[in-house]
Amino acid sequence: MSQQSTVTTDGRDDGTDDSVETLFELPAPSFTTPRADPRPQPGAAAPDAGPLATRMRPRTIDEIVGQAHLLRPGAPLRRLLEGAGAASVLLYGPPGTGKTTIARLLATAGTRQFVALSALSSGVKEVRDVMVEARRRLDRQQRQTVLFIDEVHRFSKTQQDALLGAVEDRLVLLVAATTENPSFSVVTPLLSRLLVLQLRSLGDADVRDLLRRAAADPRGLGGAVTLSVEAEAALVRLAAGDARSALTALEAAADGVLATGGTEIDVPAVERAVAETTVRYDRQGDQHYDVISAFIKSIRGSDPDAALHYLARMLVAGEDPRFVARRLVVHASEDVGLADPTALHTAVAAAQAVQLIGMPEARLALTQATLHLAMAPKSNAVIESIDAAMSDVRRGAVGDVPAHLRYGRYKGAAELGNAIGYRYPHKVPDGVLEQQYPPDGLVGKNYYHPSRHGGERTLRDRLADLRRVIRGG
Repeated sequence: MSQQSTVTTDGRDDGTDDSVETLFELPAPSFTTPRADPRPQPGAAAPDAGPLATRMRPRTIDEIVGQAHLLRPGAPLRRLLEGAGAASVLLYGPPGTGKTTIARLLATAGTRQFVALSALSSGVKEVRDVMVEARRRLDRQQRQTVLFIDEVHRFSKTQQDALLGAVEDRLVLLVAATTENPSFSVVTPLLSRLLVLQLRSLGDADVRDLLRRAAADPRGLGGAVTLSVEAEAALVRLAAGDARSALTALEAAADGVLATGGTEIDVPAVERAVAETTVRYDRQGDQHYDVISAFIKSIRGSDPDAALHYLARMLVAGEDPRFVARRLVVHASEDVGLADPTALHTAVAAAQAVQLIGMPEARLALTQATLHLAMAPKSNAVIESIDAAMSDVRRGAVGDVPAHLRYGRYKGAAELGNAIGYRYPHKVPDGVLEQQYPPDGLVGKNYYHPSRHGGERTLRDRLADLRRVIRGG
């Protein structure tokens, strides 16, 4: 293991043998001193300036853009950043909302020791090593350790469990960050010990302020370029609430303009720098579940336009079209059912088309199925009927199969009374006759209740007639 001394919050080596292999140790917070005029020159970036998003990283609480709901006076996160808070926290939010920035600012808060681990490269051993050093530091120096774990959702259950005792005893003040819904990605025992703080995507006004600050600030572009109103609006739209994306796009546009000797960023400059906005969508994360949920609920709510929006988001982001097709097949029976019997045919055909031709052409079949299902009359009678029947079976309402319905084509069946007295419906003119079909305990039990929507309106009347004949009513 390499020997390292962790860094105190004032940037000095604390003189102790903090030999923890953290693998993702953040450097001493050198960002307290602004760089000397890092503005880019035409055709070249400023030397050693680093990316614009890095140069514009907030150095104080007041420079943080957005998250006002978490930074108001007396709020837990603000107290933590001021060195006074005592609760371990989980920062949950989409990319570009300030999770890493807040963690870096914690490195300057109070007199605590700051140590960082990355869930991508650290294991249980590294976590336990941090705990040993934290205990020694607390015993010898009465200094608590702030442990920052980035992408904590990537920790296994065992790795997360290794944190429980230290968090419970406040041996460390844990600051965990994740882009995933913690209800899905963090084990319940750890989640119950953390104050979950949800960071929100930046609003348009926040992104606009950030762009203007970056264009004018000496740490940013230093006034080397100006933004047209239309270009600013385009960058705000492309950022979709992500501060990092906004600054990255601004920097790319500025580089292109300066390389040609210009000074104003217009819409064509933005379009040349950013061909297509990146759709915020994680196929393994909560965005995946949120978008598919909104897609299905929009179809159920008969809003084809909203359904197409969510379909487009999934397809542009690279969602597996087979997954979308499967959901449409399920939805055809769950939410449309016999109100439009052709809906299932369309959904199944779309699923087959996806298998046969693939993307991008398969998007047309998925779109057709989406529109069909969204505009179809709706009924959940299919799922309600099978769920009710399965519920009865699970609670023991099964009963014996009536003797006249049992299989009778084997020697000795007649002696047992099997298949004796069965009446063949095709021998009567209407094809329906009085006969008991369910077990004795379920005679008269109705599971299927057709709606008055679409094709089920006709089925409702027909079913009433069928039950009357079959049951001898």
